[in-house]
Amino acid sequence: MNRTEAREKATALVAQMTIEEAASQLLHSSPAIPRLGIPAYDWWSEALHGVARAGTATCYPQAIGLGATFDRELLQKIAGSIALEARAKYNAYSRLGDRTRYKGVTMWSPNINIFRDPRWGRGQETYGEDPVLTASLGSAFVEGLQTKRDGYLTTAACAKHFAVHSGPEALRHSFDAKATKKDLWETYLPAFEALVTQADVEAVMGAYNRTNEEPCCAHSYLMEEVLRDKWHFEGHYVSDCWAIRDFHEGHHVTAFPEDSAALALEKGCDLNCGCTYEYILQAYKQGKVTEEEIRRSAERLFTTRYLLGLFDHSSLDEIPYNVVGCKEHRELAYQAAVESCVLLKNDGTLPLSLKDNKRMAVIGPNADSHAALVGNYNGTPPRSITVVEGITRICEDTGWDVNYAEGCLLYDDPSVRKVFQNYRIPEAVALAESCDLAIVCVGLDSTLEGEQGDVGNAFASGDKPDLLLPKIQRDLVEQVIATGTPVILIDLAGSPIDLSAYEDQVPAILHAWYPGGEGGRAIADILFGKVSPGGKLPLTFYYNDGPLPDITDYHMTGRTYRYFEGRPWKPFGFGLTYGELQITEAKVTEVDYTKEIPSAQITIHCQNPTDRDLSDVIQVYVHVNGSSNEVPNHKLAAFERIRLDAGESKEFRITIPPMAFTTVDNSGNRVFDGTSATLYLGFSQPDLTEEDQKIYTGNRGQVFAVTL
Repeated sequence: MNRTEAREKATALVAQMTIEEAASQLLHSSPAIPRLGIPAYDWWSEALHGVARAGTATCYPQAIGLGATFDRELLQKIAGSIALEARAKYNAYSRLGDRTRYKGVTMWSPNINIFRDPRWGRGQETYGEDPVLTASLGSAFVEGLQTKRDGYLTTAACAKHFAVHSGPEALRHSFDAKATKKDLWETYLPAFEALVTQADVEAVMGAYNRTNEEPCCAHSYLMEEVLRDKWHFEGHYVSDCWAIRDFHEGHHVTAFPEDSAALALEKGCDLNCGCTYEYILQAYKQGKVTEEEIRRSAERLFTTRYLLGLFDHSSLDEIPYNVVGCKEHRELAYQAAVESCVLLKNDGTLPLSLKDNKRMAVIGPNADSHAALVGNYNGTPPRSITVVEGITRICEDTGWDVNYAEGCLLYDDPSVRKVFQNYRIPEAVALAESCDLAIVCVGLDSTLEGEQGDVGNAFASGDKPDLLLPKIQRDLVEQVIATGTPVILIDLAGSPIDLSAYEDQVPAILHAWYPGGEGGRAIADILFGKVSPGGKLPLTFYYNDGPLPDITDYHMTGRTYRYFEGRPWKPFGFGLTYGELQITEAKVTEVDYTKEIPSAQITIHCQNPTDRDLSDVIQVYVHVNGSSNEVPNHKLAAFERIRLDAGESKEFRITIPPMAFTTVDNSGNRVFDGTSATLYLGFSQPDLTEEDQKIYTGNRGQVFAVTL
């Protein structure tokens, strides 16, 4: 069914409703209208990295881990599998008469906000700090969620949180994010534009905060001028949960709930997650809301329901429940975990050999943590393999003797007596002293970083105070290292952790994010070389003692690899593998000048000189010369995950889109004003430090000049 047909049906159906019935459909929990054959429907469902909060579902790596894959094809497959599981659940629950929250097929994902500050608790829900990476992976995720079957959307995706939203969590209900037009159009809006104009995302969710004084769920510029008029968005707009209540309680832009409801509806917020639209009829009677506005929003919402085929029979109704958590999806989750893990250091100790006869200690609060596998906005994995479980499984029937000690609590908990907080560390030290190798698993979970005050989150987590491990974990790491037993550090966290203090003291460091239900299996296979780690950092890992702008400052100056002037601990795009693909030849084979803004194509010959199958990410960065508007450093223009079997050589072609050769001026206009462009091609950023560069032995990249 196309949108025109769906809209016509929606318009006809809404015309049959009373004004009271139409208004009732604008709340996320929409009641049934039996006389018109309309069942109840709750719009609130989550699918950030698997169907969330609706029971068992395949749990993929947290979104930031998916960002680290730099793999569009993988994200589309993952989102397609999530859509199948969501529809299977909807089918089963509907037959049982359960139409409550989290049981629908309107998925409030992906989160395409920019992870501009490494302390932001919800940064784990994003694809990182770069607008090109975020736009590409977000579009792939939308396309997977909105896979069509029999002409209907399997599920409807939602781009959130529109716009200019990335903390601080504690202030989000009253905060005004100040953004220049240049920062808006250079950083904060490109991903939303791509999802709306290219991926045809069905819904957009507004943020809690204000942006440049107006609340994001009633924003004249963002919602009317940009979203509807400039981008021609035809889907529906939904508020973040209880965000419209913030108009009068937090932002004080209105005085009463009726005024808040009227303002949001006028600006085009069609659906209220929350309760403020319960006042719409009262506002209507007071003359603050028109019948046309109410019916307009109802028509948009029912257009989506028709596009989903919720009033028609199709093969979507036959998707069986046994797809939920099926083996095929678990294997996809395993592949995603392998591709997401980022190897930050390796002196050659990894991979380990299963043929060795050694005694191993697996230590740390995240070694046997199920919470550290799933992050937030998660479902319950059909099986949940922790790191120690994965290692124990792979070492069965080998010479390795695997032993476990928790070592310490996740954080310094003032409710726990100090003696009981530290009593686990001596056990870990004694174990490490008795072993040939210690795997120390540290990091965070959703109790320490996440969404503050979220009604679906039992923990008031919020933003991080700094980039360090909690003090008790630092004590554990330092005391285990002091034993002299070689230590491999594994960090499970949804954001940057500065482990630089230990880099010269340990042979290897692996950042595993929150790797999903199959995470422990993937990590174990990486440690023992059954697979090679494939992740690249989707954001900059800074030193903790380096100066960072205040988290309330939304100017991009000094933020992310495009603007940061210092030396990071590990740069955006960094990630080691077990071996090295080599670029044997690369050249700009075509520049298309037939259009107003040119595009370019690069042909690359790569080879895998090793005896193991390898995967890596070709990264192309650009800097436009002769423009006063260009970012200080360089910017990602294109990327491609490639795979080569042992000994294989292959040719790849990468297209550099016209947008890469443009800049954004201070008025927010994207302009083509350069004289030439420098292209950097390799498996990492062009500004790898000399120290990092020494890690690589092969041909890491090429530099090209393109006349504009």
